[in-house]
Amino acid sequence: MGDVLQQFVPSYQTRILNGPLQELASYPAWLREIVERTASARARVVQHGLFRAMCEGNLDRAAERRFLIDVWPVIVQFPQYMALNLLKLRYGRAAGHNMARKFLLQNIRVEAKHADFWLQWAASCGIREEEIVFARPALSTRALSHWCWHTCERESLAVGIAATNYAIEGATGDWCALICDDGRYETRFFGSDRTNGMKWLRVHARYDDTHPWEALEIVATVLGADPPARETARIEHAVAASYLHMEATLDYCLSGRETASAVQAYCPDCTYGPA
Repeated sequence: MGDVLQQFVPSYQTRILNGPLQELASYPAWLREIVERTASARARVVQHGLFRAMCEGNLDRAAERRFLIDVWPVIVQFPQYMALNLLKLRYGRAAGHNMARKFLLQNIRVEAKHADFWLQWAASCGIREEEIVFARPALSTRALSHWCWHTCERESLAVGIAATNYAIEGATGDWCALICDDGRYETRFFGSDRTNGMKWLRVHARYDDTHPWEALEIVATVLGADPPARETARIEHAVAASYLHMEATLDYCLSGRETASAVQAYCPDCTYGPA
């Protein structure tokens, strides 16, 4: 009887990558092309003027304050985005879903601590917890959290993971590494404030952090080596939109000026999600 049933059970354990996890050449051609076509949008985030000023140690305190307050919704909600993707899983019944389950459950536990680290960073900059928790962020910054929520709630597993765990988590790791590697930003803190002020950044700056690469492998495994063009287009749109929303958020934090037209470019439904 077991042999009879086995023929109806698909095997989803075959690895789709043809090389090391953290080498782009290991991934299917369609996914490599998406990464390459969205590279300039990612670079605009990683090399944004706000992070350059942070690296140089001359970031305006008002901009720093806007950044730490207005990005908070994404920080505190990130485990919830992953939980929304967890609801989509069909364990043992679809390619990449077993891999995604393990990844999401592990990452939810890790990300739950990061909100505390963010508040410690803010406190080291003189910002009280209640100022962050009860703030009403600007439209430009709310759009990023709404985009993440809407995408993880309404789109497919692959799209949700590509938008958040690959694009946002990946770009964040890159800019954090630049700030920590430069070393000048941490000189603004003294004593115990230096440890607390840099903890969130250092956690995200680990060069051996594989989370975004693991997310990319899940996307590749879920969609396979040759998915329909409409599916690859949705992945590219999600990745590009995440970078655009990050850039719009950083523009506002640096300048204090709203960019409502920019946040609508890729996300006409960005009003979905929690306030």
